[in-house]
Amino acid sequence: MHGPEIHQGEAGGPDQGAERDSSGPGPAGAIWLVSGIGEGPRLARALLARGWRLRVSVVGEAAGRAYAPHPALELQVGALAGPGAIAAALEEARSQGGFRWVVDGTHPFAERISADLLTACRRLDQPLLRLQRPPVAVRTPLPSTAPLESRADGGALALAPGGLPRRHVLSSLQDLAALDLGGKRLLLAIGARRLREALAHSPADAHFARILPNPTALALARAAGLADGQLACVHPSLGLPSPPPGRGPVGIGAEGRGPAKEPGPPRPGAIERALCRRWAIDAVLCRQSGGVTEQLWSDLCVELGLELLLLRQPQASSQVPGLEFSALLATLGHPGGLPQP
Repeated sequence: MHGPEIHQGEAGGPDQGAERDSSGPGPAGAIWLVSGIGEGPRLARALLARGWRLRVSVVGEAAGRAYAPHPALELQVGALAGPGAIAAALEEARSQGGFRWVVDGTHPFAERISADLLTACRRLDQPLLRLQRPPVAVRTPLPSTAPLESRADGGALALAPGGLPRRHVLSSLQDLAALDLGGKRLLLAIGARRLREALAHSPADAHFARILPNPTALALARAAGLADGQLACVHPSLGLPSPPPGRGPVGIGAEGRGPAKEPGPPRPGAIERALCRRWAIDAVLCRQSGGVTEQLWSDLCVELGLELLLLRQPQASSQVPGLEFSALLATLGHPGGLPQP
């Protein structure tokens, strides 16, 4: 297995070498952030603005492109090969001053890497913190002169009492078997590795999946029994900016009626919204990950009147403090200050 590539001061690209450049930030007085494309880029920007030198580890090149180039940023692209490799990287960094902090900003369902980080950091008495994604707010549709759109197949958008779609939190994918999904069309947004298990328990009439655009995810989805016409290979949308007051309902694709503007990149969630309409989706299954991704699906289901199924988030280790964004920044402080206990 090849080790992670190191890109100094610029976002990773396929033409960049894997050698460490000693002119880069170096670990002394630095933070090692292990993250992805959810809250990681925002946290990286905040830490760099405070003057920290930063190593960011991501799994793939696509995730690396979410991090803007910066002279104090060292981008490490590639999977971390277990606690031994992580401990070796920490030992090597100590020869240059060591990391003040290691921050676990990985996806809440990435249990293996979180466990590996905990094992390595405990072995070396390395301070470790965990970024905890904020809970999702269930937003009630705002009154509007324009009703919510009907489904692509002409079906009604039936809401539960109180104006919100039904929501279910599942302890495991086996709980799908007990839900009333007969005759419904289910969109799976849980990652390609869990598709086979979900399909084995789901009583839905038809299944579709949004997967990452890489060969492994496509092969897993096909092996689970999904045809190419049931798959969308796209990167998850990032963020969910709400429109200004008076510009329509909170949700995805709510547009104001101002003057025409230059076409720009699609709004976050535009692809997910289009998929739900194209496939006439009745229900969405996603992970209860908190943060921007779960918020996106929650708002989308409210807007379109879809049933939302949430796979419960694994319980985090009580041995690693879980701090939301502002509390984490306060604990990390500034590079010139003393670390908080």
